[in-house]
This record gives sequence, C-alpha cells and structure tokens, in this order.
Amino acid sequence: MANTVNESAIKKLKLLFTVVDRNKGEFYMDVLSQFEVNFQTVVNGTGTANSEVLNMLGLNNHKAVIISVIREDLTDTILKVLEEKFQTIRNGKGIAFAVPMSSVIGVNIYRFLSNNQM
Repeated sequence: MANTVNESAIKKLKLLFTVVDRNKGEFYMDVLSQFEVNFQTVVNGTGTANSEVLNMLGLNNHKAVIISVIREDLTDTILKVLEEKFQTIRNGKGIAFAVPMSSVIGVNIYRFLSNNQM
C-alpha cells in the first residue's frame, strides 16, 4: 500500500523578505500570491547610497520590502521563480531570502497563514 500524505499535517512556515524597486512592488506581490500566500505586507525602504553615487550609476534607492509568510515546502520553488523574474523583468532586479518562523500563537492564525483549511 502506497504512503499517503496527510493534507492536514503541520506545515512549517517561513518569513520571506523580497526587496525590489518600489515601482515593482505590486508586480512581485502578485507573483507571490500565486503560491498560497495569505499574508503579505509591504514597507517602503530607502537605500544607503548617497544621491551623487546613485545618479552616477543610474540607480534608484526607493525600495519596496515585501514581507510574506510562506510554507516551508514552497520556499525553493518561490525563490527560483523570484530569481527568474529578477533576471528577466526589465528593471526588475531585487533580492529575496527566507527565515524560519519558530512559532505562531493560535491555531486559527496558523491555519490562515499556512492555507490549511482543516
């Protein structure tokens, strides 16, 4: 008899941080929403380089920092999709990294964040 995966099994969560140019924030939030992401927020950020250096290099220091709660089992797939978008979208460069969440208070909150309806 083949092993079956328990759909209601506890799925670990991670916080995904995605830093992109501010004008690309909505685009990347839409990309992330394809992966059962039930919670995202965006914070405006500013780089640390001075304006003279930015002008010389033609860079923008106004950033969107997207914070998303994702399931650990989707992390590799999400990071690969983001890496592809960073390389192929015009002016769509960015960075992304995920850190584990050690706990969540409340079963209902966990179910919402992990997209677990059981």
